[in-house]
Amino acid sequence: MAEQPYSEKVMDHFLNPRNVGEIPDASGVGNIGNPVCGDILRLYIKVENNIITDAKFKTFGCGAAIATSSMVTEMVKGKSIDDALKVSNKAVAEALGGLPPVKMHCSVLAEEALKSALADYYKKIGKDASSFEPKAEERHEH
Repeated sequence: MAEQPYSEKVMDHFLNPRNVGEIPDASGVGNIGNPVCGDILRLYIKVENNIITDAKFKTFGCGAAIATSSMVTEMVKGKSIDDALKVSNKAVAEALGGLPPVKMHCSVLAEEALKSALADYYKKIGKDASSFEPKAEERHEH
């Protein structure tokens, strides 16, 4: 049998994803898609007193895209916005025990969706989000 390319944590988050769904009254929603691989990630956050109190996601994509989406929601719940902004794709991948190089773009999608949701929240409360809003030319494609 071929060696499993994914860590146990990736498989766990793929088979038992956390925080799947929508937040109807979300403080911010991030939508990110990768036109090359077809992965689409929608991330919802609820913010109260500058703390992300809830995060949910809906992802159309491969197992790694689902696992990274699940992990990023786990990583930001209970964090301040400033701390959530520091969550990088590398941190998501490391928290999952690593990703195959060909799947690292999935962790980039998760980071971009988080920043997109936070940017959406900032816009809703009248704050400038241009410093961290994902820009089209920064999209990582394989």
